[in-house]
Amino acid sequence: MSLAGKRVLLIVTGGIAAFKALELIRLLRKGGCGVTCVLTKGGAQFVTPLSLQALSEHHVYTDLFSLTDESEMGHIQLSRSADLVVVAPASADILAKMAAGLADDLASTLLLATDKAVLVAPAMNVRMWGHAATRANMATLQARGVAVVGPDEGAMACNEFGAGRLSEPPVILAAIEAMLAGARPLAGKHAIVTSGPTHEPIDPVRYIANRSSGRQGHAIAAALAALGARVTLVSGPVTVPDPAGVTVRRIETAAEMLAACRAALPADIAVFAAAVADWRVASASDQKIKKTPDGAPPALALTPNPDILATIAAAGADRPRLVVGFAAETHDLRAHAQDKRRRKNADWIVANDVNPSTGIMGGAENEIHLVTAEGIEDWPRLAKDEVAGRLAARIAKVFA
Repeated sequence: MSLAGKRVLLIVTGGIAAFKALELIRLLRKGGCGVTCVLTKGGAQFVTPLSLQALSEHHVYTDLFSLTDESEMGHIQLSRSADLVVVAPASADILAKMAAGLADDLASTLLLATDKAVLVAPAMNVRMWGHAATRANMATLQARGVAVVGPDEGAMACNEFGAGRLSEPPVILAAIEAMLAGARPLAGKHAIVTSGPTHEPIDPVRYIANRSSGRQGHAIAAALAALGARVTLVSGPVTVPDPAGVTVRRIETAAEMLAACRAALPADIAVFAAAVADWRVASASDQKIKKTPDGAPPALALTPNPDILATIAAAGADRPRLVVGFAAETHDLRAHAQDKRRRKNADWIVANDVNPSTGIMGGAENEIHLVTAEGIEDWPRLAKDEVAGRLAARIAKVFA
């Protein structure tokens, strides 16, 4: 959508990721959106009011008790003069204040007084993001209708790795555009997303699996939720954290994943990003298989797993309006993906090259080819959260 004529109140809080707010302002202004900035004391440790003012071309507000600011535009008017309030980065502190209804500085007072939609882009240390208090605060805010974009997973300035990185400015921009376009283009829609690997038992301690991390599927679930969809995430065993604002159904085997998907129907959208094992052991042992005296390996009889994509995509009353499958290939990518779309009755196939040399399987980036009835779209190599954002936006167009 066009941002021309729209107005965003951007609250910048403390954290090293505050520098990304400068790029976000540039992108908003490039689109013709007016931006007014509020900078907290913590945020001012990382970016200056002058930088924000130079890019936004508006006065930057910092002090709740400024007589000058109050005479020019009181904080109540400031809280309600924009079309959307965005907090980026949103620190653990500001999220806690929002959840508790505190108003002890300008930013928290504006957030308590506003009558406009609010979008937060969290950014903090991985342990802070995973703490029970932060999770409870996020649940409270989302129950009140606060929209969330991110955070992403990756390396942090504190030399830790995990969820807590601020989403990239283009991803935040897409969420802002979606909210301003009609608030939430997928509001009222139900999406099922599968993610991660499946574990097919051989015996109580061994199983057949693959290297899927679940990063792409989880990112897609988060991106669809950010656009307003009610999301059911059916996840195999992964170590990535649950996305905010989605319902998670944890499974281990392909049969359990299919049952969870069926139980989640009806749905408008189904995205099958999980790396499901094609086979399982026909008769898994209920005891650990022991070595024989001669050391000969056991013979494992394999049987096909249920085809989840084909089952849900089959024509019928419960078929989602849009069914998206994934094709992870190591050769003849385009031909295999086109064939898979036809055989499985999928609307789209997201094809990617998982040859070990690409680093895509289990990695932080992806390079996809979107196969539809109209042809193939080749996307550039992007971070998986950016792929998710673009795919979610593409899905939203179907329901526009």
